Amino acid sequence: MTSQFALGGDLTTNRLGFGAMRLPQSRPGEPARDPESGRAVLRRAVELGVNHIDTADFYRGQDGSVHANTLIREALAPYPDNLIIATKVGPIPTPSGLSQGTSADLRPQVEANLQSLGLDRLDLVYLRIGTTTPPHGESLAERFETLAALREEGLIRHLGVSNVDAHHLAEARTIAPVAAVQNHFHIAGRDEAAILDTCTQAGIAFVPFFPLGGGRTDITHPAVAKVAGRHSATAHQIALAWLLSMSPVTLAIPGTSSVAHLEANLAARAITLTEEDLADLA
Repeated sequence: MTSQFALGGDLTTNRLGFGAMRLPQSRPGEPARDPESGRAVLRRAVELGVNHIDTADFYRGQDGSVHANTLIREALAPYPDNLIIATKVGPIPTPSGLSQGTSADLRPQVEANLQSLGLDRLDLVYLRIGTTTPPHGESLAERFETLAALREEGLIRHLGVSNVDAHHLAEARTIAPVAAVQNHFHIAGRDEAAILDTCTQAGIAFVPFFPLGGGRTDITHPAVAKVAGRHSATAHQIALAWLLSMSPVTLAIPGTSSVAHLEANLAARAITLTEEDLADLA
C-alpha cells in the first residue's frame, strides 16, 4: 500500500492527513476549545509528517472566538513548501447552523479563506452542497462554474466537490477537472462505495468526512475488535488502516484536539491489513 497520492496530479499528498473541524469546539453548541491546544496539535501533526490539512472558514467556535483557519495560520505560517491546505465553500453560517449559499456567495467565501489562512492561492477548494446527505436532483453547475472561474483567475489550484452523488460528480466534471471528492464514508457506513469506485477509476482523490464515525456512529464492531486484537491496535487505528486499504486514491483526515489522540491516529500508518483481516472486515 502506497503512503502517498498525487492530488490533482501534481501535489504529493501523504494519505493520512488531518481534519481541523474539531479544533474550535467539539460539537456545535459546546464551549470553545483552548486555542493553544489547537495550535499544539497542528504543530505536532506537521512534525509527524502530515502534509494535508482539511479546513473551512466556517469552522469556528460558537462565539466566534476560536477559528480553525486562524489557528492554522498562527501555528504553521510561514507554511512548509509541501503543506497542502484544503478548504470548503458553499455553506453559510447562521445563528441556527449552516444554510446553503448561492453562487454569489462563493467569491467572498474564497477570499475569506485566503485572508484567514494568509494565502495568495488555495491548494484545493471543495464545493460543499446539501447538509448531511447529498441533495439528489439538485444541480451544482452554476456554483461550480463560479469556482472554475476563480480557478482560472489563479485564486484556486484544484477543485473538489463534497456531499455529492454520481450525477453531481459527472456534472462537475463537464465544467472543470475535479481533483477530489469528500463524502461521508467509514468502516461502518459504506453507502458511498460506488462513488469511491468512480474516483478510483478516474484517479480522483476520495476523502471521507467523519472517517471514524464523527461521534455519530459506533465503529467498534466485533470484527473490528477482532482485527485490532491481531495487530495490538485500537479500533480507530484499524478503521483508518481499512480506509487506506480500500483504494490508492483514499485520503483519510481524522480530526482531534488532543496531541495524544493525534499520535494514536497517525500510528495507523504502520498497520498493513492482511487478506484475512480484510475478509473479516468485509
